[in-house]
Amino acid sequence: MPTRVWDYLPEYESERQDILDAVETVFRSGQLVLGASVRSFEAEFAAYHGVRHCAGVDNGTNAIKLALQALGVGKGDEVVTVSNTAAPTVVAIDAVGATPVFTDVDPRTYLMDVTQVEAAITPRTRCLLPVHLYGQCVDMAPLERLAARHDLVILEDCAQAHGARHHGRRAGSMGHAAAFSFYPTKVLGAYGDGGATITSDDEVDRALRRLRYYGMERTYYVVETPGHNARLDEVQAEILRRKLTRLDDYVAGRRAVAARYADGLAGTGLVLPETAAGNEHAYYLYVVRHPRRDEIIEALRGHDIHLNISYPWPVHTMSGFAHLGYAPGRLPVTEALAGEIFSLPMYPSLPLGVQEKVIAALHAVL
Repeated sequence: MPTRVWDYLPEYESERQDILDAVETVFRSGQLVLGASVRSFEAEFAAYHGVRHCAGVDNGTNAIKLALQALGVGKGDEVVTVSNTAAPTVVAIDAVGATPVFTDVDPRTYLMDVTQVEAAITPRTRCLLPVHLYGQCVDMAPLERLAARHDLVILEDCAQAHGARHHGRRAGSMGHAAAFSFYPTKVLGAYGDGGATITSDDEVDRALRRLRYYGMERTYYVVETPGHNARLDEVQAEILRRKLTRLDDYVAGRRAVAARYADGLAGTGLVLPETAAGNEHAYYLYVVRHPRRDEIIEALRGHDIHLNISYPWPVHTMSGFAHLGYAPGRLPVTEALAGEIFSLPMYPSLPLGVQEKVIAALHAVL
């Protein structure tokens, strides 16, 4: 069988009865939209992160978009973030009428280079948006100091960091709000689309709940401020409730896979992932680096191993964001990484034999 970066079927086989029971529970509940499963998941997800509130939404992009709106970010504002990220991070900023401002990334961790952030702040800056990429957290203390000094809000993009910790704090608990995706590939993945925003700010949470429900609050028929239809589905919420109880086990499984890669690929010439000081990596992706990346990927296809690149095109180089005016070479580390990084198979139910096949094939190719 082909070997790919992600496969949910082994996990489904082991959890099938619980997943099907979740569906049955919702279908027999008598309420299919914003019912008990969504409410319970929101409470449990907030408690897991040690925050007061969670608002479930329909996908991770809207989790960011609605969070920005709830935090008061809009037209004319600037949001400092990175270009080495999935495009939805920046699409959400653009969707609220704000302007993304990019900093480069650290060449060791590929995360936001926090030493560059202050130089990117202008009188129009309203928000700092660190992306906790690949499963580990940005260095948050410098950003928290900058936010306090410049009266800015921090929105954490945690789409790839479920279960990660930074100096003991969970990803998502360190900013004014945090956005999560539950796309099926994620560390905590649904069986379809889903997302959530968490916060300990009562007013931000109230705004989020209004924005995800057309802008209505007290009654369905009255729009108080224009919003969206961005509700988390009851079935996905119930599945996520069940899987949340296993989230720490998923993370442990990913760390075990990462440890085997680190041992098996030492000395191959690949640059292996580096965990920043104070971080507990959740390994959403296992991203390696090599100057002959494209040759390696092509050679591995001969072994029926099909790999991904996260991400081959930095957002600032995409035609849809050409209007931002970032000339080639403006973000040199980000641009260099885009030509060298690639992802190995990574999921907690990855069979040992498949991982050994990948390691052996890389040794043969390199």
